[in-house]
Amino acid sequence: MLDGCRVPVVLAPMAGGPSTPELCAGVSEAGGLGFLAAGYLTAADLAARIDATRRLTDRPFGVNVFVPGSPGDAAAVAAYARRLEPEATRLGVGVGQARVDDDDWTATLDLLAGDPVPVVSFTFGCPAPEDVARLRDAGSEVWVTVTSAAEARLAQGSGADALVVQGAEAGGHRGGFTDADDATGLLALLQLVRVVSSLPMIAAGAIMTGAALAGVLAAGARAGALGTAFLRCPEAGTVDLHRQALARGDERSTRLTRAFTGRLARGLENRFLLEHSAHAPSAYPEVHFLTAPLRAAARAAGDAEAVNLWAGQAHPLGTELPAGEVVARVAAEARAAVEAVARLLV
Repeated sequence: MLDGCRVPVVLAPMAGGPSTPELCAGVSEAGGLGFLAAGYLTAADLAARIDATRRLTDRPFGVNVFVPGSPGDAAAVAAYARRLEPEATRLGVGVGQARVDDDDWTATLDLLAGDPVPVVSFTFGCPAPEDVARLRDAGSEVWVTVTSAAEARLAQGSGADALVVQGAEAGGHRGGFTDADDATGLLALLQLVRVVSSLPMIAAGAIMTGAALAGVLAAGARAGALGTAFLRCPEAGTVDLHRQALARGDERSTRLTRAFTGRLARGLENRFLLEHSAHAPSAYPEVHFLTAPLRAAARAAGDAEAVNLWAGQAHPLGTELPAGEVVARVAAEARAAVEAVARLLV
């Protein structure tokens, strides 16, 4: 599918609002590969977004799907819920009800097999080989997000067409098969994955400039997946509070945390993250549902210290340009970077 793209830029899917049909179409129209995020959506909602995207572009695009996981430790989830009660009281809401939800998994796969899109990517695990084969038989390429060489081997064995290789620098959720604490940087990971797999690699992790894109292409990636770089685009569904935090342009540190969702994700440091990260269990999506009312109330109150502000490590380099202009700028910078490096190697 990447062979049909004029620019080796992929829109990293961002569930929970930022990934809109307009953003997806904007990237695809500019020569990259746009993505919709199926996370937190019913199959019916996803179908509507696919239809909306098709009305905006006839260029290829993809859909990203969360692979359901196993329930977390119920006692640890209950203890964390009790810890959050003072936060809920301060915000005037109750702590949410912890539950396990598979994001309409079966219906979503049925939709994508019956009404295929060019690419289906998976996060939080590798689908069963029969599910991969079903989507491929329908005409879709299947990509799997990996965060280690071991995961890359498993994904290749499942029949995947390509690997989204996510480094530790990436904003938002760690997309690997497990919620492990260890995290390898992108350039190191690309080298390690290339040794064990011949599949095309899409590099993800703090790629904000053309120079960074050129770097991962030189390291063996077929394309770069950019997420944070598009969060402030007018087409993105990023909430105002999140936009404002990113627009300050400071070098506020990012950190991996389970505090908001129960699964490691990288976001801007704020009070909630710093106070609760050490106590949050590995329990996704239970913790996501526990904190959902708190996050909604904090957004309504304009309290940026109590919401998740996902961002990659190079977030200060973001802009408010339209998606197409971001793609064009990154492509031009990458070409210049490649030419500069070539001169050094003469």
